[in-house]
Amino acid sequence: MSLLFTLVLALVTVPYQKADANTINVDASAAIMINGDTGQILYEDNIDEQLAIASMTKMMTEYLLFEAIEEGQVSWDDTVQIEDHLYPLSHQGGLSNVMLRSDYDYTVKDLYESMAIYSANASTMALASHIAGSESAFVQQMNEKAAELGLDHYDFVNSSGLPNSSLDGHHPDGTPADAETTMSARSVAQLAFHLLNDYPEVLETASIPFAEFQAGPDETVNMPNWNQMLPGMSHEYEGADGLKTGTTDAAGNSFTGTALRDGTRLITVVMNAGDPQIRTERFDETAKLFDYGFDQFEDITVVEEGQEPEDNTFTVSGGKETEVSVVTSENLNVSTQKNANQDYTLEVVLDEELLNENGELVAPISEGERIGTLKVNFDDPTEYIQGTQLSGVALVATEDIEEAGWFTMSMRGIGSFFSSMWTSLTDTVSGWFN
Repeated sequence: MSLLFTLVLALVTVPYQKADANTINVDASAAIMINGDTGQILYEDNIDEQLAIASMTKMMTEYLLFEAIEEGQVSWDDTVQIEDHLYPLSHQGGLSNVMLRSDYDYTVKDLYESMAIYSANASTMALASHIAGSESAFVQQMNEKAAELGLDHYDFVNSSGLPNSSLDGHHPDGTPADAETTMSARSVAQLAFHLLNDYPEVLETASIPFAEFQAGPDETVNMPNWNQMLPGMSHEYEGADGLKTGTTDAAGNSFTGTALRDGTRLITVVMNAGDPQIRTERFDETAKLFDYGFDQFEDITVVEEGQEPEDNTFTVSGGKETEVSVVTSENLNVSTQKNANQDYTLEVVLDEELLNENGELVAPISEGERIGTLKVNFDDPTEYIQGTQLSGVALVATEDIEEAGWFTMSMRGIGSFFSSMWTSLTDTVSGWFN
């Protein structure tokens, strides 16, 4: 059983109109733009078709690396054992790589930076094996993590995003020799959303325009970032600080971008963008999305932290106090189009597992304990990437409600008994004279 009620607020300036392919002319096989903090979809075009993603695959490798470091399984200072077949691969022309040497040691941090900045493929594969024991085991982790994050359309076949046909027979066990990782634009955006929100430190490296890789004692490799929207690059865009390019024959020129302006973060994905022969056109198409997002939308606070919903007290059964009041635990923000109006209602829903059969909260209750949700319902519903659906903001108790002792409960029972008797008596007497 759940207890809920709805409170209707006055008309406010909180419009929402998601853009589509008819709003902006984005030249790409698929494209999406979301709010980087809430996952709200601001633009979409063919976002559920599963397409090749090339090196955007590395975002999942980054996610699993950060997770392994967070859990203490891997350290940035670990020396990575490079498998023999990766040395020639790292020297292979036509692939993005830093040249690895068998007579030199590389740390996790060294290889991570070459992956995040220069999209180094052999470095990525070495990291995968270091984390999971083999790239085959790592690919299994990638697909398991995708399911855990709620992604719908994905098939990871290796850690780098290269076609398996480029790996000279060293593709992960259980994957076809001609396979290539595929995802939908929605799922790529969702992966980027989780990467940036769970491990925002990824931007510290992804935002570096240029770095050098120490390939040997006296040998360095220049690593210009493939993301040309970073400061000082050919397609510099104000606020751009990530995230990952991807290029293969099947994927075309693809890009997951992110930019931050005036406190608003946008995440964009364009797949097979522009002319296949002109790699920088993916940045032109991304700029169209950024321009539209920053020009047409603004973030507003619909519900503030500490806000009390109307009629904010609820009955508590079995407590020293019979009621508890609630407030919101944090701000609730939404991206809205500028200069338009839309109604919304607030809906309070108490957590079902905290209620008895009469729909009452049950003591004990701790101050700050979540007891429900304050939801926002727009007349024109907003859409969010799966796994980040805007469900509202938590409602928490403002005080401790201790469980009542047997004496208090007995006195209440006696009081309730005589109250019922008195109500029955007065009803009977009233009936004599009516």
